Amino acid sequence: MQMPFAVAVQKCLSNYVTFSGRAQRSEYWWFVLFVILVCVAAAILDNLLGITFTDDGDGPIQVVVGLAVALPTLSVAVRRLHDQDRSGWWWWINIVPVIGPIAFVVMMCLRGTEGPNRFGLDPLRPKSGGGSGGPRFDPADFDEALTPSRVPNVPRD
Repeated sequence: MQMPFAVAVQKCLSNYVTFSGRAQRSEYWWFVLFVILVCVAAAILDNLLGITFTDDGDGPIQVVVGLAVALPTLSVAVRRLHDQDRSGWWWWINIVPVIGPIAFVVMMCLRGTEGPNRFGLDPLRPKSGGGSGGPRFDPADFDEALTPSRVPNVPRD
């Protein structure tokens, strides 16, 4: 069951510092598309207003947007790695020149492990799974796939 665009963006932004649990492929890639669209819009706005820092076109709106989406992008990438039963530390493969980012994109495209793993329930097969009517979308199904926070006295969304 694929997560719709708006639900994926809302979930990633509301869980912007949640590094536990799992994220399915559609959640990750819809959020990446959202980030690209917002960054392009910020660049266009900077150029239209003529408020760029450099000849390359970087401006203050781009910087603010980039800082605003950096943490949610990192957290959804870590949760995507968790879906494949990999540690979030695999994100650091991006610093390896050329090969690292390619390997990272490949990992983000791979299917997650079926069933629960050490990071939580399978986001594609939530506990409240459907009946005989086939796959259906229920936003509550995606919330149940989150694992509880390991930080004391911090409630989960």
